[in-house]
Formats: sequence, structure tokens, C-alpha cells
Amino acid sequence: MRALLTVFGKEFLENLRDRRTLFSALLFGPLFGPLIFGFMVSRMLNQNVVESNEPLRLTISGSDHAPGLTHYLEAQGVKLTFAHFSEAEARAAVHRGSAKVVLIIPQEYAARFAAAAPAPVLLVADSADSQTRKTADRARLFLGAYASEISQLRLQIRGVDPLLAEAVPVNELDVATPTGRALVVLGFMTYFVLFAVLMGGLYLAIDSTAGERERGSLEALLSLPVARSSLVGGKILATCAYMCMSLALSLMAFVCVFHFVPLESLGMSTNLGVATALVLFAICLPFVPLGAALMTFVASFTRSYREAQTYLASVLLVPTLPIAFASIYSLKTRGSLMFIPSLSQHLLMTSVLKDEPVAALDVVVSAGASLALALVLIVLTARHWRRETMLG
Repeated sequence: MRALLTVFGKEFLENLRDRRTLFSALLFGPLFGPLIFGFMVSRMLNQNVVESNEPLRLTISGSDHAPGLTHYLEAQGVKLTFAHFSEAEARAAVHRGSAKVVLIIPQEYAARFAAAAPAPVLLVADSADSQTRKTADRARLFLGAYASEISQLRLQIRGVDPLLAEAVPVNELDVATPTGRALVVLGFMTYFVLFAVLMGGLYLAIDSTAGERERGSLEALLSLPVARSSLVGGKILATCAYMCMSLALSLMAFVCVFHFVPLESLGMSTNLGVATALVLFAICLPFVPLGAALMTFVASFTRSYREAQTYLASVLLVPTLPIAFASIYSLKTRGSLMFIPSLSQHLLMTSVLKDEPVAALDVVVSAGASLALALVLIVLTARHWRRETMLG
């Protein structure tokens, strides 16, 4: 234990003196992700609020053929721009961006409308443009409401109850809580947290293995009368220390950033406070030795700092793959999934962020699986360090 702590102190202090590495591990990774993520979420929410408050702006061609529809849209607060476009001209205007959406009312509209026959209109939009698509969706809502109102009036004129046309009315009940709705935009937060954990120990894992080999100090270190397991354990323990600091900084950065994100403007809320951050820290803590052992194990097979960086860049993708599957297949927290590291942490953190109850057994299984796999990697790393190839 004394040798292990000595190696731990050596690696910890040496990495502390390297300011560039310290900046990348404890500032760039833990802080850059939350700041960018918070800015993107805040920008998206503000844009949605502005769009919901702004009136719909619509270019209409052939308005003289449908005065009733034109008056209805104006009464609903739609800002109309009158033009005379053919279908080809409307396509060109939308393609150029001079008009977001063009509503074309054909000449035969008035006659068909008066005859109570279907009177189609043409809505020209570019679905590849997200802003145009939103404008087109709002325009469809107004046109659908107008068509429904006209249909009801026609039925009443003919002595038919309009409710007969609604055979199966659908009443929706949204069971999502404000914190649950907030997870729509907070879903990728767990990825940034796990990524920051790995980034915190990445450079130390490389420097304490491939860096030592490249500097020529590894041979002298291995010649000391110290058990290889103590050397490996001390280096992994130092890596864990920096990963824990990175995790704490990342979580506190998210707490500070989302204090200024206007989630309430869209009926959302988040329980991401200091208490929640402590719970998330405890959930991620068993993943720390697993990440440190995995990076040290992979870096032990490399011959240079650059080679280690190349291989460990792929290791950083490991926690993202289960999270990607969880997002694609909308996985829920289940006991069987708690045996998969990173995925179990993601699911547990998601439950905490949604303010849902978390089973103690799930937490224990998740922690046990991560720590067991970490122990296996530590043993394999120590066995590799006992080989003569470490000096080659």
C-alpha cells in the first residue's frame, strides 16, 4: 500500500505541474462541453419562444379568388403578403428564399367553393429548410381550422349536426412531468458527463505509460523493488483522482449553466441542483476506475505518446455507443441493462433527471458490474506489466 500511494503521489504531482495537460483535462473537457451544450439549448429555446410569439407571415397569390379565406387568415393575426405567382414562380421564390411559404389559390377555387365541392389550394414550401417547414406547419393548422369551420357551417345549413362528423373524438392526456419534458433537451447531458470523466484522466493515462516509455524512464521504474501491481495501481489511482475532479467540475458546470437556461418558458423544469449533482456523481463514481483501467490497459501496449493518443481516441467512443443505442431504441431502466457499464450510468442519471424513483438494487448492480470489469482490467494490466515486453 505504501508503494502504491508513493506512485500515486508521484503521478498526481507530475501531472499537476503540466499546465497544458491540466488545462485540457480539467478545464477544456469538463467546462467546454457544458458551456456549448447550455448555449445550444438556450438558443433553441429562445428561438422557439420567439417563433411562438411572432405572427405567421405568409405570401398569398390569388387572394381575390378567396376573400373569405383571406379575411379569416387576417382575423387570426396572419401577416399576409399579396403577390401574383404562377406555380413555377412560387417554386422559384421559395427556392431563392424571397418567400418562405407561398399559398396559391387557383382561379377555379371560387366556383368550386360556391358549389360546395372540394376547392384545393396549393401550399409551396421547402421541407429541407427547418425554418420554412415550421412556417408551413403553422400555415396548415390555420388552413385546416378554416376548412373544419366551413364544413361545420355547411352541415348546419343542411340541418345536420356537425358532431356527427366527429365519430371518435380523441382527447389527449399528457402524463409527462415538466422535468420529463426537459429531458428532451437534456438527453445528451449524460454523454457530455461521461466524456468529461474520460477526458479528465486521458492525458495522465497516456503520460504514465507511453510517455514514460518514450522518455526512457519506464525501464528505471520497472527495475525498482516494487511489485508491478503496486505500480499499476498507483498510476490508475492517480488517473482516477483526476477523473473524479473532472466529473465534479463537469456536473457543477451543468448546474451553473442550466440555472440560466429558460426551460420554464416552454413548460419545462429541471431538478439539476447541487443535491442532484451529488447523486449523479455517486452514480458515475464506479465508472471512474473502469475508465482509468481501460485507458491504462490500452496505453500500456503502445510505444509512443502519439500512438497512445491514436488508440485512446477510439476508447473515448466506448461510452457513447451504449448511449446511442439507448437513444435510438428509447431504452428504459431495466435490471438486465444494469450489467452494461456506461449504459447503466446513463439510464440511472436519466431517471434522476426525470425525478423518477431509482431502485437501490439497480444502483448496486450497476456499480458492481463496473467495478468488477475494472478489477479484471487492472489484473490484466498488471500481468502485462510483468512481461519482459514492457521493456522492449
